[in-house]
Amino acid sequence: MSKLRIFYLVMSLLGAILPVFFWLGWAGAWPGLIPAWGANGASAVPMWDLIISVTVFAIFAISECIARRDYFPLVALPVTVMIGLSSGLPLYLFLRTRTRT
Repeated sequence: MSKLRIFYLVMSLLGAILPVFFWLGWAGAWPGLIPAWGANGASAVPMWDLIISVTVFAIFAISECIARRDYFPLVALPVTVMIGLSSGLPLYLFLRTRTRT
């Protein structure tokens, strides 16, 4: 496995562990979490930035998988939705750069 693939895998794991670690602090206050994202301009900017980034990533990943006829990397899309772009994008890159037989 190349150093780049190892880097993608490590970043995917960190991108899953760190956000979930901080999210657990909000787990009991889930009903207040979503309104807090749009409470003011300071919190709305990263929210919309992530929404746009995830949308672009999803369209890119789907079109790239269709063009390459390799659909396995699409398992990164549910990870992106459930955990975040910080885990889904490196996972997609890790899966996309594998050697196909």
